[in-house]
Amino acid sequence: MAKSPTRARHAATLADVGREAGVSIMAASAVLNGAKTSSRISAETRTRILAAAEKLSYRANATARALVDRRMNAIGVATTLSRNELNQYFLEVFNGVIEAADEFNQNTTVFAVPDWQEGASRIPSICDSRIDGLILLAPLLDPEAARFLPDHTPIVSVHANHELPHVVNLESDEEVGAFEMVRHMLEMGHRRILHVGGPSDNIGATRRISGYLGAHAAANVKPPADYIVPGYFTTESGRRDLEAWLQHHRGEPLPQAIFAASDAIAIGCLDTLSARGLRTPADVSVVGFDGTMLARSAHLATVRQPLREMGHRAVRLLLDRIEAKHQDAVHRAPSNIVLPTEIVLGQSLAAPRTRAIAIS
Repeated sequence: MAKSPTRARHAATLADVGREAGVSIMAASAVLNGAKTSSRISAETRTRILAAAEKLSYRANATARALVDRRMNAIGVATTLSRNELNQYFLEVFNGVIEAADEFNQNTTVFAVPDWQEGASRIPSICDSRIDGLILLAPLLDPEAARFLPDHTPIVSVHANHELPHVVNLESDEEVGAFEMVRHMLEMGHRRILHVGGPSDNIGATRRISGYLGAHAAANVKPPADYIVPGYFTTESGRRDLEAWLQHHRGEPLPQAIFAASDAIAIGCLDTLSARGLRTPADVSVVGFDGTMLARSAHLATVRQPLREMGHRAVRLLLDRIEAKHQDAVHRAPSNIVLPTEIVLGQSLAAPRTRAIAIS
């Protein structure tokens, strides 16, 4: 004879706890969800409710708890993600975010937007009851697009391209980092330092160029003509743009060093040089920017940004803003916080060779 199917035991509800304790659902909810009205319930009744909840293995519903506390204990991270290449910059910052979120018992949700112009109009729908606050990672939002940002949700940005209203921004001292690295390269004797940069409309890329030029000016050295190459912060861009530049300058002296605007660009440059039979740093030194896992794995000289720390700081700032909103208070903090960068001297940087190599 076939056995009848066993009925699955359902998770205990507030109604179950109330029946077990002999109280109303409202009384059980007040005690188990920490409502203010629970102070009116006697100690004996409270003990009975807690004992019933333990007996039935009751677990509070997170959504119900949020309705009481007006908090989801969840933060969002919005960014653009490339479909073609792993974004090491994002991973470094995000590691800091999830570490800090775990420390403060926060859930984290990533919202990927295809691009920031479209993403700006989607942000209001992101800032719904799912999250208490939002971190914007490297948002390329212009002042016009920033008008979509809601003022009812606390927001912190990391490396914003423009000042955003009602948003606290975290960034690093990119221009000083570029200046110090290029100055060090000049002091080593390098004079033909090619800069393979990022997008011309990106403030971080612009600051790297300013540092590059500032270091040359401080050393009273004029960089050769056409030694700044715009591109994108990707390995493919570094590979493609350096190859195109080398072909265009065939027969001229090879650069003694390359200062790349990101570690990803630097790795692409290393690929191009290797494919041409050139050695790093014996023939050409290569320096990156960011201090990501890519740089650490390749023992790359780079300008280290405190990316993981920025993720940590972004979460702490955001939680401070969320708490201030919860308490109907004003969160007083600078609108822009700048963290220092650091030069990391890896194996890809050495003194220039004495004889120039012609570009073939």
